[in-house]
Amino acid sequence: MFKFKRFAVRQDLCAMKVGMDGVMLGVWSLGGKRILDIGTGTGLVALMMAQRYPEAAIVGLDIDEGAVEQAKVNVSNSSFASQIVITREAVQQHQGFYDAIVCNPPYFSDSLKAPDQQRSIARHTDTLSYAELMQAAYRMLADEGEFSVIVPFDYKQQMEDEATFIGFFQHRILGIRTVENKPARRYLLSFVKHPVEKEFHIITIGDEEYKTLTRDFYL
Repeated sequence: MFKFKRFAVRQDLCAMKVGMDGVMLGVWSLGGKRILDIGTGTGLVALMMAQRYPEAAIVGLDIDEGAVEQAKVNVSNSSFASQIVITREAVQQHQGFYDAIVCNPPYFSDSLKAPDQQRSIARHTDTLSYAELMQAAYRMLADEGEFSVIVPFDYKQQMEDEATFIGFFQHRILGIRTVENKPARRYLLSFVKHPVEKEFHIITIGDEEYKTLTRDFYL
């Protein structure tokens, strides 16, 4: 079990465990009254968004039975249960309209599959390509909403290209590096439906900006 200040996350039934990617997506993404968490996994990001946006109604989607069961347990054991609904459904089929959409997407497109099928589904784009993700997000995002994702540095351009092709405009970019003066290893990207001035920033894990972002969650 991974304990945060206001909730705990069990992860024994879920292929993808609590990690930096999910935490950073949860602390950085903008929310609204209606929030969709695509590929919710343990429910971590949905719980973080519920803590940050107490008036929000949040839907967490996942196609993995174990992940859905895990997320439901974590949500029901939290003080945010009334805000969050967890559903087993592919985002390609989901119908809804949201002020904010967040996703820690599968990103491996051509690498060796893991022998664990559950983990393979969570990590590879076979079940959700970047193009399909962008199409679904654009279809369900409110006109003034924002769609946020986190990707490894070597998948950043592919994600940006798919977003541009579907009609999104890039808004905010946050690079995350593990060591000062080294290239960023992860990028948080946000997209909107109208042209806007692009914002770019880089932080280092453990620096004051990182501590400020995560202080309401980490013990």
